[in-house]
Amino acid sequence: MYPSIQDLHRILVQQHYITEEESAAAEGSAVNSTEYVAALIHRGVLSETLLGQALAEHYHVRFVDLLLAPPTAKDIQRIPEDIARMYSLIYSHEDEHGVVIATTEPTTAAERKMAALRPLFSKKKITFAYALPAGLEACFRAYEKPLGTRFSKIIQSSTRVAPEIVHEIMKDALGFRASDIHFEPHTSDVLVRFRIDGTLREAGHIPKPYYENILNRIKVESGMRIDEHLSAQDGSLQQHIGDETIDVRISIAPTIDGEKIAMRLLRSYVQGLALTDLGLDERHRATLENAARKPFGMILAVGPTGSGKTTTMYSLLKLLNRPDVNITSIEDPVEYKMTGVNQIPVRQQAGMTFARGLRSIVRQDPDIILVGEIRDQETADISVNAALTGHLLLSTFHANNAAAAIPRLIDMGIEQYLLASTLELIVAQRLVRTICMQCRYSLTVAQMLRDFRIDPSAVRGYFTPTDNVYAGKGCHACNGSGYTGRTAIFECIHMNQALQDTILHAPTAAAFAATAQEQGETTM
Repeated sequence: MYPSIQDLHRILVQQHYITEEESAAAEGSAVNSTEYVAALIHRGVLSETLLGQALAEHYHVRFVDLLLAPPTAKDIQRIPEDIARMYSLIYSHEDEHGVVIATTEPTTAAERKMAALRPLFSKKKITFAYALPAGLEACFRAYEKPLGTRFSKIIQSSTRVAPEIVHEIMKDALGFRASDIHFEPHTSDVLVRFRIDGTLREAGHIPKPYYENILNRIKVESGMRIDEHLSAQDGSLQQHIGDETIDVRISIAPTIDGEKIAMRLLRSYVQGLALTDLGLDERHRATLENAARKPFGMILAVGPTGSGKTTTMYSLLKLLNRPDVNITSIEDPVEYKMTGVNQIPVRQQAGMTFARGLRSIVRQDPDIILVGEIRDQETADISVNAALTGHLLLSTFHANNAAAAIPRLIDMGIEQYLLASTLELIVAQRLVRTICMQCRYSLTVAQMLRDFRIDPSAVRGYFTPTDNVYAGKGCHACNGSGYTGRTAIFECIHMNQALQDTILHAPTAAAFAATAQEQGETTM
């Protein structure tokens, strides 16, 4: 647990880590100290390391980063789980001075903590260090039994099986930084899988007889019909796990073995992301900012599902969101609520489609319009016309790369001369996993090709056999995967006269890509 917002404000301002103005800006969008910290970090005025150092200075102890240098699972077990959780502490390491215990509250109940720890480390000096709550929670996972074991315990000892199982799954998903949870029914049980850093991993199995109650609970909480089993349904709900409130988007689809649930976890920090947080290099970021500051035209983010296109659009809206502009969006669904933006959800049953909603938006005197996705010819037509008639229009579009968006839009029926005159910028992107900094090691390209069985032609022209690259071994911090988190890679094509001529006279993906590269654009 962090101190209160007021205490954090006082500590960080008095120690000159942030200014009064920076604190006030973060307080305006935060309802608790966790959101206040997230706002400061995502505004780029504070890092987690600096926050840890500031709080350690306040408590007059050292700071240990449990995420960067986590103790082993065996070391963590040196302190029994009941003591660790009761006093919010974890074994960190041992040095020449004695045993170092990491805690989020170094000065609270210090005597009682010492009394509980002395029998465990007899004849050794014990000192406390400050650790961030996220680091402590990551270490607490070493105490957790596998989900399947916890499911069995809940079934044997609880009358509230469904809510407790759902809670345990959500808690694990957040702890492992999962973006999605899948409930996949089979003949005798239900497989639970998490998508972590873009990759699905098995989490546990639920006995089939208990799945119906879990399914019905999720349906009720997300506003779906519990008597409908043969049609797909969509809904949403909120889950409160610890200090964090998670918006969850639910999709249920019938399969031959039962109804499958897919849950998308929408973390609140995403709406605070700025362009500087996305992984754009300086040149691409400047190009995007310049295009976004024009009074009209169309900016497209393209890529496959789950590549971060919506996050990029929200980051642009954050840049453009000012009191003197009217921003309106039409989205399916509205993933994140943004203050100052008029957000309209698509409701197919009520006849509110992208096209119909966009027609209405154009009559609402907007300066900037966000269309969640261009899916059909009607939406594409209205979007192009809106960009042509004095509006800045932002949207996402499914295409494999920036150049492929041009022939796809033309195939939808957009006139080439209209596309050439309205399109300002195409941003294509992918999300890639980042190597765990805790367990990464260096190896030559020749070793990489051999150890990971990579075709040499895949890296020809980018590396020589003696160049050094990095790989992750797998450790406690990354749950054995060798990767922690993801970042985006981009390609940006900014329209100019040569590219407009290509759209008018040779609108193929290959011709457009070749012209873009001649103009100095780089591919992903």
